[in-house]
Amino acid sequence: MSDTPVTVVIVDDHSIFRSGLRADLDARLEVVAEAADVDAAVAAIIASRPDVVLLDVHLPGGAGGGGAEVVRRTAAECPETRFLALSVSDAAEDVVAVIRAGARGYLTKGSSGSQVSDAVVAVAGGDAVFSPKLAGFVLDAFGAAAGEQAETVDELDRLSAREREVMRLIARGYSYKEVAAELFISIKTVETHVSAVLRKLQLSSRHELTAWALERKLL
Repeated sequence: MSDTPVTVVIVDDHSIFRSGLRADLDARLEVVAEAADVDAAVAAIIASRPDVVLLDVHLPGGAGGGGAEVVRRTAAECPETRFLALSVSDAAEDVVAVIRAGARGYLTKGSSGSQVSDAVVAVAGGDAVFSPKLAGFVLDAFGAAAGEQAETVDELDRLSAREREVMRLIARGYSYKEVAAELFISIKTVETHVSAVLRKLQLSSRHELTAWALERKLL
């Protein structure tokens, strides 16, 4: 293993927990920032670009998406950063939501400092890590979703790269004019791409497109 410490950002809305966790992490890790809410977490992650973010799933601020929102909002800006959820919650919906957003693992807060440190190092190296009692239903959830994911990949393969960009912006509620400005293309070109996307996906309106994208976790 490299002698360079794994850089970490701790995101949790309880300052006492952040302090205790920071003290319990071993010398392989270097905490470079902390944050207590969604917006502060996004800013800290983009500013410090850590190797790993230790992330609670329930956080104040933002649009109410908690830890999953933090992952989604920083993924494009910090593609090398990996996320490890660390939460008191062991509810299936919390675990699956943050993993679908892009986290590489999920530990409960009953984990020891050494267990968390080992998990951070493993996630930094590209592994996925789960508390033992969570691993089973995570595998069940994503095994059940495998057919749906394959279908979504097949549907997206029908679209060109530019059509996918237009699709995501339109589905997020951008106007044609806003899409044109964002992608530096004409409004007419946007209209052409939207027509092609709706035809290829067999949808009839931008409202159906938004519902389609939300259902497949593409936004």
